[in-house]
Parts: sequence; C-alpha cells; structure tokens
Amino acid sequence: MLRRGPQLFRQIVRQNYTDSSLILERSINRVQLLGRVGQDPVMRQVEGRNPVTIFSVATNEMWRSGEGEPVNTGDISQKTTWHRISVFKPGLRDVAYQYVKKGSRILVEGKLDYGEYVDKNNVRRQATTIIADNIVFLSDHTRDRI
Repeated sequence: MLRRGPQLFRQIVRQNYTDSSLILERSINRVQLLGRVGQDPVMRQVEGRNPVTIFSVATNEMWRSGEGEPVNTGDISQKTTWHRISVFKPGLRDVAYQYVKKGSRILVEGKLDYGEYVDKNNVRRQATTIIADNIVFLSDHTRDRI
C-alpha cells in the first residue's frame, strides 16, 4: 500500500504530458519570514520591465549561552538577519508600496531567488532576494491578508 502512493503521484503528474520521455519532478521553493520592516519601500522600474517594490525585513534569532546551566541563567545573545524583499505581483506591489512602513511587523511569504548584478564600482555581486507573493500586516491597524 505504501509503495503505491509515490507511483500514483507520478502517474498523476505525468498524465498531462504527451511525451513519455519527459519526467517531471515536483519541487518546492517556499519561504516565510516574520519580522520588522527595515526601510520604507521603494518602487523601481528597469527599462522595458514591470515595476518592482523593494524593501527589507529583519528577523531575529535569540539564544541563551552556557551549556549545562539551568534554563534561566546565562547571557542572552541575538543575531539579526536582513532579507531583501521584491514584490512584482501588480496588486500586491502597489499595496506594499503604499502600506508597508519602516518598523511595521509583517509576515512575508514567497520564494528564494538568487541573482547577480554589477555595482557602481563595476564589481560583480551576488544577491539573495525573497520574491513575495503574499504579505500579512501584523502591526498598526491593518491586520488583513493582502
């Protein structure tokens, strides 16, 4: 019975394709970030492309140092990680530009994207971006899912 599950799944995935040599593997690229906005968003448009709203979100990781000590002792350490968020989806892009504000607490859902660019000093850089497809506002008066 357990062996049939994956086979059945593969058959369902393949049935939409006429080329029997094509094997489609499913994969997931999904990210959820809960944090605070680090800057008001900016909207940019590169020639010939649709506009994009860009902002950053900070997430914090906290831990207590000292192995073997009781739970409530030891120094508390914190690491803040900054994430670049890009919003391309037309309706969400405009709402994010208008309502996302520095310091707001938000939940961002989307996918990871890796890319390269050349900076103003002509140095090739790598960038990791979250391409947002959903934003949930958790602070202020907007608690709606966009």
